[in-house]
Amino acid sequence: MSFKDTVAEIIAEKAGISAGECASFLETPPQKEMGDLAFPCFKLARVMRKAPPAIAAELKESIVLPDFVKECRVEGGYLNFFFSPEKRAESVLTEINEKGESYGSSDEGAGRTICLDYSSINIAKRCHIGHLTTTVLGNSLAKIHRFLGYKTVSINHLGDWGTQFGKMICAFKHWGKREDVEKNGVNALIDLYVRFDREADENLENEARAWFKKIEDDDPEATELFTWFKDITLKDVAVIYDLLGIHFDSYAGESFYKDKCGAVIEELKEKNLLEFSQGAYVVNLDKYDMPPCILLKSDGATIYATRDLAAAFYRKKTYDFDKCLYVVAYQQDLHFKQIFKVIELMGYPWAKDLIHVPFGMVSYEGQTLSTRKGHVVYLDELLHRACDKALDIINEKNPDLPDKEKVARQVGIGAVVFYDLFSGRIKDVDFWWDRALNFEGETGPYVQYAHTRCCSVLAKAPALDAALADFSALSDESSTELITLLENFPQVVADAAQKYEPSVITRYCAALAQSYNKFYFDNRIIGENEGVMQARLLATKCTRDVIKTALDLLGIDAPEKM
Repeated sequence: MSFKDTVAEIIAEKAGISAGECASFLETPPQKEMGDLAFPCFKLARVMRKAPPAIAAELKESIVLPDFVKECRVEGGYLNFFFSPEKRAESVLTEINEKGESYGSSDEGAGRTICLDYSSINIAKRCHIGHLTTTVLGNSLAKIHRFLGYKTVSINHLGDWGTQFGKMICAFKHWGKREDVEKNGVNALIDLYVRFDREADENLENEARAWFKKIEDDDPEATELFTWFKDITLKDVAVIYDLLGIHFDSYAGESFYKDKCGAVIEELKEKNLLEFSQGAYVVNLDKYDMPPCILLKSDGATIYATRDLAAAFYRKKTYDFDKCLYVVAYQQDLHFKQIFKVIELMGYPWAKDLIHVPFGMVSYEGQTLSTRKGHVVYLDELLHRACDKALDIINEKNPDLPDKEKVARQVGIGAVVFYDLFSGRIKDVDFWWDRALNFEGETGPYVQYAHTRCCSVLAKAPALDAALADFSALSDESSTELITLLENFPQVVADAAQKYEPSVITRYCAALAQSYNKFYFDNRIIGENEGVMQARLLATKCTRDVIKTALDLLGIDAPEKM
C-alpha cells in the first residue's frame, strides 16, 4: 500500500468518511516546505460543524502516525504530513524493484472491455501527417487501458464506401493495368482516380455510378476489384503500422455495415424517431440544440452517420464493450454528439459509454496541410525521414554504435510519437524537425538517452543487491525528488486513462528523465561504500524500469544504447 493510501486510511477512520473519498481529498502541497502530503479539512467543515483549523487540530491529536511520517503539522485548515525520506525511498524502491515493468499497472479493468476506433484510413489514398495523431493517440490509449487490466479491441474503421469506388473501377477498366497497380500500390490508384477526375464526362460518370451499384449488389467482378483495392491500400499502410509497432484487431470499415443499416432504420421507424424533412430522412434533434441527424437520402441511400450507428450496435453486440472510444479530430464533434443522442433516444442506456476523444490539427513547420495546394506530408515519408535523420545524428556522435540502424529507427520513430503526444491532445501540433529530434529538453530522444544512461550505469556497476542498500543515502534533495516522481507513476497512468490524455505520461517522462540526470550529476554512484552504492544503483534500476514502461505506454521503444 502506498504512503498516500495509508495516510488516507488513518484519517478516514477518525473523520468518518471512506478511505477512497479521503484519498481523493489529499493534495501535494505547492511548496516542499509545507510537507509531502496535505489533507484539506475544509471538506469536512459542513459535516463536522467545526472550523477547518479546529478539525485539523482534532485530527492531529487523534490519529496514530505510521513510522514513515516523521512530522504532522496543522497549517491553517490543512493537516500537513512530512515523510521520512529514508522510509519513503525504501518503500517506493522496494515495490518497484519487486514489480519491475509491471509497476503502475492494476486490475481495475478486469472483466471489462474497451473498443477503440482510431487511425481509420481511407482506401485508395495515402496516409499523410494528418493521420499521425489519431493513430499514435489511439494506440497509446489502447496500451494504457491494457496496462490497467482492460481487454481492448483496436478497430480501424476503414473509409471504404461511396461513389468514388465506382469511379476507381471505371478508371481501372479504361486505363489501368494490374501489374502497374501491384508494382506501384496506392500511388497507381491515385493516378487512376486523378485521370478519371480530369477526363470525366457524362458517359464516364454514368458508368462509374453503374459500377458502384454493382458493388452494392455484390457483383463478382466489382467485388473482386473493390476488395483488391482495399488489399493494396492495407499492404501500403502496413509499412507505417510496422514502423509504429501498431496492430489492429479489426479492419471492419464502412462497407462492412452496408447490410446492417436496414435494421437500424427499421427500429428508428418503429420508435417514431425517423421523419422526412427537406428531401431526407432524419432524426429531429432541435430540442437538444443540434441540427437534425440525416440518415437516409431521398433515394434511400445511407450516409456515414447511418453506418456509424450500425457500427455502434454491431460493436455492442459483438464485444459487449464497457466503453467505446472514437479517436477522431475535433471537427467531428457535432457528428458524434448526434450519433450518441440518437442511440440514447432509441432507449439504449449504453449510449453514455460512447465517448468521442477529439484532438487538434497537425501542421508541418508552420504550413497548414492542404491537398489542393500541394502542402502534403505523407506519413510513411515522414517516419522514414525521421529514421534517416536519427541515423545521421548517431553517425556523427557515436558511429561505432552496434545495431545503429535499429537504434536510429527507435529514436526517429520515438521522436515523432513523443512530439505529437507531448501537448494536450486538443491542442494543434506544429511539427518541426529540429525540435522533435533535439537531444536536450522535453523530447523523445532526451528521455530515451536518460534510459540508456541508467542502462550504462547498471552495466558498469557491480551486481545489484537491494538487501545491502543504505536508504539514508537517498535523503538529499535530488534523490527525494526522484523518489517522489517514481512514487507518482501509478497515479500518472490512472490520470492518463481517466482523461484519455497520454500527454500526462509524456510530460511525466520528461520530468523523470530530467530528475534522474540531476540525481546522476549530484551523486556519485559507482565507487561509494557498498550501502550507498547499492541504494543509488537501486534508484537507477527503478528509474530505468519506469522510463521503459512509460515509453512503452506511449508506443515508444527504449534503446539500451544510443
